[in-house]
Amino acid sequence: LPSPEGPAPSVSITEIRQYLRAHDIPFHDGYSCLHTPSLFTADHADQPSQAAASAPYTLFIDKTTGSFLCTATLAEGTWQDFQANVELWHRGIPPATSEEMEEDVRQASEDARCIWDRALPLWELLDEEETNKTKAMFGISLVSNATLKRFGVRYLRTAKSLVFPWFSPRNATLKGLKLVRVEKKGNTVAYLEETLPRIDSYHNLFGLPLIGSRDTELVLTGWELDALALHQGAGVASLALPRGTTCLPPALLPYLEQFKRITLWLGEDLRSWEAAKLFARKLSLKRCSLVRPGNLQPRPLEALNQGLNFTKILRAALPASHKSIISFRQLREEVFGELANTEQVAGIKWMRFPELNKLLKGHRRGELTVFTGPTGSGKTTFISEYALDLCMQGVCTLWGSFEINNVRLAKIMLTQFAGRRLEDQLELYDEWADRFEDLPLYFMTFHGQQNIKTVIDTMQHAVYMYDITHVIIDNLQFMMGQDHLSVDR
Repeated sequence: LPSPEGPAPSVSITEIRQYLRAHDIPFHDGYSCLHTPSLFTADHADQPSQAAASAPYTLFIDKTTGSFLCTATLAEGTWQDFQANVELWHRGIPPATSEEMEEDVRQASEDARCIWDRALPLWELLDEEETNKTKAMFGISLVSNATLKRFGVRYLRTAKSLVFPWFSPRNATLKGLKLVRVEKKGNTVAYLEETLPRIDSYHNLFGLPLIGSRDTELVLTGWELDALALHQGAGVASLALPRGTTCLPPALLPYLEQFKRITLWLGEDLRSWEAAKLFARKLSLKRCSLVRPGNLQPRPLEALNQGLNFTKILRAALPASHKSIISFRQLREEVFGELANTEQVAGIKWMRFPELNKLLKGHRRGELTVFTGPTGSGKTTFISEYALDLCMQGVCTLWGSFEINNVRLAKIMLTQFAGRRLEDQLELYDEWADRFEDLPLYFMTFHGQQNIKTVIDTMQHAVYMYDITHVIIDNLQFMMGQDHLSVDR
């Protein structure tokens, strides 16, 4: 990100609309995408305009980036790819169907199939006692077998993991899996997740095959078990995001276009609340409501276990779009939330730097921190450790290294991540590199002096695509070059 020859040329929504009109391609305006008939379905006529009269609108063009996805054939690409396909069409050449799967994606889906075949439905374990123990371990004792069956949840005994399937929306073949296991540390319970394929190509909306074409209301959660609880406790259409509150990949937006109302109920801490506000902007504020975390509004699974009234909680969801002028009455709950959760409001704490937490309290969105020091004093080394600490806690991070190249920076960070000298233990390299690859970490490919507008455009693109919440510029002087030294510091 972006590709080495610079960021993909940006396109405005006006240009997209003008292009579609100029080529007689009918479209209508959705919430985050434009909908048009697909160029890729087999039964289209010679010209898009003729096909359009009867064709379903299964092609979605992202209003922010121009990239497209056809939900009928799963063909996808950039705005430039879309234009190229339209040109081919006008010349009477049918657009190419989507290419064969990449080797590693194919391998991942075969591995997923093997695991899926070995996993058992939870209610088919040896005896009732084992089933009850397993359900208790994941905190889902109250989730019925009928619900587990409906969502196709299985259990892999050898790995003590729940298995959540990802079926293709097109032909219901198995595309991948998420494995979740429990790890107890003292009194706290941590859930460890693993996906096949790797997390960056895992774009599952868990529960999607169960959504009917007539469903117009949806509750979006950050966790598969919450989607189960919502279905059981409220009988509503519910989906879970593949990476929880970390990000909402734009590739999933077309599947959410059919809903007139989306309620985001992501979790029970302030980070989930911040994420919900961010995702609502992507999904279009006017159709989103947010469930505010609080004692009487925990995450859905917890609400099911406590026997709370789901309908009441969903009814109390706040509209995401605030009017331009509001009174304290509307802010009252938010202010109380900030007073009751002072620790969380202070931001995400560093694990490795307790002293830094005393100074900065934590990493918060929308704040700028400037680190200064003489050349060679260790700014880059420290900041890569500082950023890695947050990244390991799920903070999506974008690095702009204008002074040292990305290979050297990644080597420093990988060494810090592994906490050992990998040059002396090369046999461990792949194991650590695999774990490092799963971090929500991205690098800009600029080096040396850059046009400031290009850099900012790239950052905005990254924020939209990957929900970046932490950007590092190292360092300002190299990015601006020597010509700007006279500019007001």
